[in-house]
Amino acid sequence: MPRTKGDHEARRRDVSEAVWRVLAAHGFGGLTLRAVATELGATTGLLTHYFPTKRDLVAHALDLLDTRSASRPRRTAGRGLSAVRAALLDILPLTAEATASNRIWVSSWDTALADPGLSDGYARKYGRSRDKLRDLVAVAQERGELPAGDPGRVAAGAQSFVLGLVVQALFAPAAFPPDRQVELLDDYLAALASQPSSGGGHATPS
Repeated sequence: MPRTKGDHEARRRDVSEAVWRVLAAHGFGGLTLRAVATELGATTGLLTHYFPTKRDLVAHALDLLDTRSASRPRRTAGRGLSAVRAALLDILPLTAEATASNRIWVSSWDTALADPGLSDGYARKYGRSRDKLRDLVAVAQERGELPAGDPGRVAAGAQSFVLGLVVQALFAPAAFPPDRQVELLDDYLAALASQPSSGGGHATPS
């Protein structure tokens, strides 16, 4: 009996799940056609129908990581500084799922940096994240919860802070448990809110 479109889509989902399990266990450094085939209980020859080259496999894994990250439940928050805080908390490895996702993200950096095409895509991805954060910061400035200044600069600093905290929490989880991460983030935001307004800002307190 010929295979149907539904069979093909189900098989592709199985392949994607196998890719994800390899990423979760070994990161991008351990992502190979052989590893995925072993996880799937199939041959590498079957996988070449989906990924003719290693780069195709890596590109699919990055898309899979992006899709899973985007679909992860997010914290609900109001407007202003609480929304900024919620957005930054959503990045941190505060749960087992978020820790696994962040470990995969960090392991993907070297892979992306080695490929100009992937590197450009990552630069755009982090740029979009900063843009979203910038808009949240601007609202907090308008509400008088953050000092006036360039919201893009504030967003870049906040993103840099939280990504640095992610790396420290992954390498030293005992020193940076979830409650400690939250405390450090709240300290950062409190210091940010107490700074004097800088000139040339795009938003002013109401």
